[in-house]
Amino acid sequence: QVQLVESGGGLVQSGDSLTLSCEASESTYGPYAIGWFRQAPQKERELVASITRDGRRTYADAVANRFTISRFTISRDNGKKTLYLQMNSLKTEDTAVYYCAARGIMSSPYNNWGQGTQVTVSS
Repeated sequence: QVQLVESGGGLVQSGDSLTLSCEASESTYGPYAIGWFRQAPQKERELVASITRDGRRTYADAVANRFTISRFTISRDNGKKTLYLQMNSLKTEDTAVYYCAARGIMSSPYNNWGQGTQVTVSS
Protein backbone atom coordinates (compact mmCIF):
# COMPACT_ATOMS: atom_id res chain seq x y z
CA GLN A 1 0.00 0.00 0.00
CA VAL A 2 1.12 3.53 -0.67
CA GLN A 3 2.46 5.37 2.37
CA LEU A 4 1.29 8.97 2.80
CA VAL A 5 2.89 11.72 4.86
CA GLU A 6 1.26 15.14 5.20
CA SER A 7 2.97 18.40 6.04
CA GLY A 8 2.36 22.13 5.84
CA GLY A 9 -0.26 22.66 8.50
CA GLY A 10 -0.06 25.48 11.00
CA LEU A 11 -1.70 28.47 12.62
CA VAL A 12 -2.85 31.22 10.28
CA GLN A 13 -5.26 34.12 10.34
CA SER A 14 -8.59 34.36 8.58
CA GLY A 15 -8.04 35.35 4.96
CA ASP A 16 -4.54 33.87 4.78
CA SER A 17 -3.34 31.15 2.44
CA LEU A 18 -1.67 27.84 3.18
CA THR A 19 -0.44 24.92 1.08
CA LEU A 20 -0.54 21.37 2.38
CA SER A 21 1.68 18.66 0.95
CA CYS A 22 1.25 14.91 0.93
CA GLU A 23 4.34 12.91 0.03
CA ALA A 24 3.57 9.46 -1.29
CA SER A 25 5.82 6.41 -1.32
CA GLU A 26 4.87 5.72 -4.93
CA SER A 27 3.41 7.52 -7.92
CA THR A 28 0.26 9.51 -7.18
CA TYR A 29 -1.10 8.01 -10.41
CA GLY A 30 -0.96 4.53 -8.85
CA PRO A 31 -4.17 4.64 -6.79
CA TYR A 32 -7.53 5.10 -8.53
CA ALA A 33 -7.96 8.35 -6.58
CA ILE A 34 -6.10 10.36 -3.99
CA GLY A 35 -7.47 13.23 -1.98
CA TRP A 36 -7.70 15.42 1.07
CA PHE A 37 -10.12 14.98 3.96
CA ARG A 38 -10.56 17.01 7.11
CA GLN A 39 -12.02 16.46 10.53
CA ALA A 40 -12.97 19.30 12.81
CA PRO A 41 -13.61 18.82 16.53
CA GLN A 42 -16.98 17.17 17.21
CA LYS A 43 -17.56 16.65 13.49
CA GLU A 44 -17.29 13.75 11.08
CA ARG A 45 -14.43 13.44 8.65
CA GLU A 46 -15.33 14.95 5.29
CA LEU A 47 -13.89 14.95 1.80
CA VAL A 48 -12.35 18.29 0.84
CA ALA A 49 -10.92 17.54 -2.58
CA SER A 50 -9.87 14.56 -4.63
CA ILE A 51 -8.28 13.77 -7.97
CA THR A 52 -8.54 10.55 -9.93
CA ARG A 53 -5.87 8.80 -11.92
CA ASP A 54 -7.22 10.39 -15.10
CA GLY A 55 -7.30 13.88 -13.60
CA ARG A 56 -10.95 14.36 -12.60
CA ARG A 57 -11.20 16.68 -9.61
CA THR A 58 -13.93 16.77 -7.01
CA TYR A 59 -14.37 19.45 -4.36
CA ALA A 60 -16.59 19.93 -1.36
CA ASP A 61 -19.13 22.71 -1.89
CA ALA A 62 -17.70 24.58 1.09
CA VAL A 63 -14.41 25.14 -0.75
CA ALA A 64 -15.34 25.25 -4.44
CA ASN A 65 -18.63 25.49 -6.29
CA ARG A 66 -20.10 27.14 -9.34
CA PHE A 67 -21.44 30.11 -7.37
CA THR A 68 -18.23 31.30 -5.75
CA ILE A 69 -14.55 31.60 -6.55
CA SER A 70 -12.82 28.36 -5.60
CA ARG A 71 -10.84 28.76 -2.43
CA PHE A 72 -9.02 25.43 -2.55
CA THR A 73 -7.13 23.75 -5.38
CA ILE A 74 -5.85 20.18 -5.48
CA SER A 75 -2.82 19.42 -7.62
CA ARG A 76 0.09 17.00 -7.85
CA ASP A 77 3.69 16.84 -8.92
CA ASN A 78 4.32 13.26 -9.89
CA GLY A 79 8.03 13.82 -10.26
CA LYS A 80 8.05 14.53 -6.53
CA LYS A 81 5.31 11.95 -5.80
CA THR A 82 3.50 14.73 -3.97
CA LEU A 83 -0.10 15.84 -3.72
CA TYR A 84 -0.89 19.43 -2.78
CA LEU A 85 -3.83 21.35 -1.43
CA GLN A 86 -3.59 25.09 -2.00
CA MET A 87 -5.95 26.84 0.40
CA ASN A 88 -6.81 30.51 -0.06
CA SER A 89 -9.10 32.88 1.82
CA LEU A 90 -9.07 30.61 4.82
CA LYS A 91 -11.95 30.86 7.27
CA THR A 92 -12.19 29.88 10.92
CA GLU A 93 -14.51 27.04 9.89
CA ASP A 94 -11.63 25.52 7.89
CA THR A 95 -9.93 24.67 11.17
CA ALA A 96 -9.45 20.91 11.26
CA VAL A 97 -6.98 18.07 11.00
CA TYR A 98 -6.35 17.50 7.30
CA TYR A 99 -5.64 14.00 6.05
CA CYS A 100 -4.31 12.70 2.78
CA ALA A 101 -5.92 9.46 1.65
CA ALA A 102 -5.93 7.08 -1.29
CA ARG A 103 -8.26 4.47 -2.74
CA GLY A 104 -6.71 1.74 -4.81
CA ILE A 105 -9.57 0.92 -7.16
CA MET A 106 -12.85 2.60 -8.08
CA SER A 107 -14.98 0.15 -6.08
CA SER A 108 -12.99 0.52 -2.87
CA PRO A 109 -13.35 3.15 -0.17
CA TYR A 110 -10.50 5.41 0.86
CA ASN A 111 -8.54 2.92 2.93
CA ASN A 112 -5.04 4.30 2.98
CA TRP A 113 -4.49 7.28 5.27
CA GLY A 114 -1.75 9.61 6.37
CA GLN A 115 -1.31 10.73 9.96
CA GLY A 116 -2.87 14.16 9.43
CA THR A 117 -1.72 17.74 9.80
CA GLN A 118 -3.43 20.38 11.93
CA VAL A 119 -4.69 23.59 10.34
CA THR A 120 -5.92 26.27 12.69
CA VAL A 121 -7.43 29.50 11.39
CA SER A 122 -7.84 32.31 13.88
CA SER A 123 -10.18 35.27 13.46
